[in-house]
Amino acid sequence: MNQSVYHDNKILWSETLLGGHHWSGRIQRGTVLQLEALNQNANVSLFCVNADEKLERFNMPDSLKAQHTAFLSTGHVLYSDLGRVMVSIVKDDHGWNDVFCGPSTAEQIAKNFGKKSFQDAHNDMHQNGLESLLIELTKFGLSQADLTATVNLFSKVQPDDSGKLSYEKNDNLNQIIELRFDMDCLVFLSAAPHPLDQSDHYNPADIELRLFKANPLTEHDICRDSCPQNQRGFANNQRYYALSN
Repeated sequence: MNQSVYHDNKILWSETLLGGHHWSGRIQRGTVLQLEALNQNANVSLFCVNADEKLERFNMPDSLKAQHTAFLSTGHVLYSDLGRVMVSIVKDDHGWNDVFCGPSTAEQIAKNFGKKSFQDAHNDMHQNGLESLLIELTKFGLSQADLTATVNLFSKVQPDDSGKLSYEKNDNLNQIIELRFDMDCLVFLSAAPHPLDQSDHYNPADIELRLFKANPLTEHDICRDSCPQNQRGFANNQRYYALSN
């Protein structure tokens, strides 16, 4: 494993998120979640909320507008709808994470890959991102009304001249994305295929999850200093936690 300048390289916890399956949990501020794709065409739909104030959620439009981008990658952050920084993308081997397409639906998966139910295939059933995330949300008293846009990690989409988006196949093997948590978050993950994935077979990639203690922010930070708005976002976090304590 390559040494990181953003965490202490001592694994606190690790788990394999099997392709197509889903996960949720509380991730503390001051940690780094590392995701490693174990095959090609990896996709992880991610959604998060403030663990202490569940009405504060990831806000995709504000995240893009504040950072003048149409995708998220190294140096970008995930903003909440209150202008605070939830997550910083400190490392991204893939270089492009889709924020427009959302999680896959049952209809999209059936159209692209056919149907396989639990009764037919047990744990090899065809799963979709939306239902997977909703299963995890209910564990924390949340519902579909609480789910806004997601980030599709490891996935790139490109528009044609008419604006139609298409999914770009990727060899994601061993690509790593590291997310530093700047807020205590409830995190919801689905490793179901991207909604525009046109692969011949349903074969979503496994994802290795590892958690590390984050190194303290230094005088210069790749995410905080990438634009003036991010500096204001981190200042909002500092005020929030100072007053909370």
